[in-house]
Amino acid sequence: MSARPFIVAIDGPAGAGKSTVSKVLARRLGFALVDTGAIYRSVALKARREGLAFDDDEKLGELLSRVHISFQVVGEDNHVFLDGEDVSGEIRTPENSMAASQVSSRPVVRAGLLSLQRRLALQAPKGAILEGRDIGTVVFPDADAKFFLEADPSTRARRRFEELFQKGVERSLEDVLADQIKRDQDDASRAVAPLKPAEDAVRLDSTIMPLSEVVRVLEQTILDRMSKR
Repeated sequence: MSARPFIVAIDGPAGAGKSTVSKVLARRLGFALVDTGAIYRSVALKARREGLAFDDDEKLGELLSRVHISFQVVGEDNHVFLDGEDVSGEIRTPENSMAASQVSSRPVVRAGLLSLQRRLALQAPKGAILEGRDIGTVVFPDADAKFFLEADPSTRARRRFEELFQKGVERSLEDVLADQIKRDQDDASRAVAPLKPAEDAVRLDSTIMPLSEVVRVLEQTILDRMSKR
């Protein structure tokens, strides 16, 4: 058996169900969960706090040299810590989400965070689930299992709207959809690591398929592949 942890890549656009599915799978399988989107959101939050321009590569590079991002399971949730501060809620505001989309398009940021994402996964004792937009194509092109989740725009926007509502964030469904369309365009058109499925990824559309069924399909695929290592 390989000494490397079993690596699972779950990619897809916002609202496709990546976070929910990844959280359940990590808990069931006893795997570490690496939310790469939260990493970029944390960098965006730090840049906003310091008043940095999102296209200032020199200052963004300097910021990366001193930022510390880590994950810790609190109850049943995976919390993200920025320089020791729990920022799990603050990084997911609509304003910070848009900032993260801009920051993540900078090559200096993507290159600077690549080693962190890989290190967090490879230090897992059993396996790791990484969710993001370029896991199967860039971060771990040799992942043991790759998945790409998708859903139609209106379904994804509704999920995001309900998530924000539960957190007490007031946004209209129309605004959420507009933000999502902008993020989709930015993610798919950026020059470095654009959002796209890996050629060997298993693709699932969660528009109609319940997320519980998505979890079942992914879990069975992972277990089958683990048995063959």
